[in-house]
Amino acid sequence: MTTSQVTGRSPLALLAAVVSVAGGALLILLLQVLPATSDISPVRRTISEYALSENKWIFDVAVLLVAFGSAIGFGALIRRKHLPALSAASVFCALWTASLVVIVAFPKNNWAIGPSTGGTVHRIASVVAFACLPLAVWFAAKAVFPSSPARRAVTRVLAVAALAWFGVILGAIVVSMNGGRPWWQAIPLGLVERAMALTGLIALASLLIPARVPVPVTESEAPRVAS
Repeated sequence: MTTSQVTGRSPLALLAAVVSVAGGALLILLLQVLPATSDISPVRRTISEYALSENKWIFDVAVLLVAFGSAIGFGALIRRKHLPALSAASVFCALWTASLVVIVAFPKNNWAIGPSTGGTVHRIASVVAFACLPLAVWFAAKAVFPSSPARRAVTRVLAVAALAWFGVILGAIVVSMNGGRPWWQAIPLGLVERAMALTGLIALASLLIPARVPVPVTESEAPRVAS
């Protein structure tokens, strides 16, 4: 008995994942217009600055929605055999998701007061998160879109773009270490971070919303599926 490929609809889990990620992103955008956080500069202040306000709970819900959507989305891809349970993509996704939870558990430190252990953990988790999301998408794209080079290319370009924004921050750090201005002042940090996050989430959405997903079936099942 041989196995062929037919086309089936995307599982509800993938749609739920996209809705969850989009909901988290929209909540972050909402924070910029709510009274308690509308004065935070989106150009100079990082996204985590929202966690230092009375709207912290909205920030926490937003980040956890993104983490939840990422986890169930990659889980759905693994269950449908589009990704191995243990692969570069699944490892980077796990690191991305875990880092988001750590970001919520250890809020951004108010560096005007002084350093703290929690603030340092938060900063490390942020770096891991921003680096791992585009890497997860990059490695997953080939497996998820084996017969769709256009979709694979678009998804990978978005992943590279997200990493390029991260490179801007690394470049500023290198310049700062060689006698330049403090790296967080040398670039519009808030704007760069938001662009990096938005590009990464769009890349993730591009990965998780294939219009139709190939489903392996046996020859005996093919007539029933075709009908």
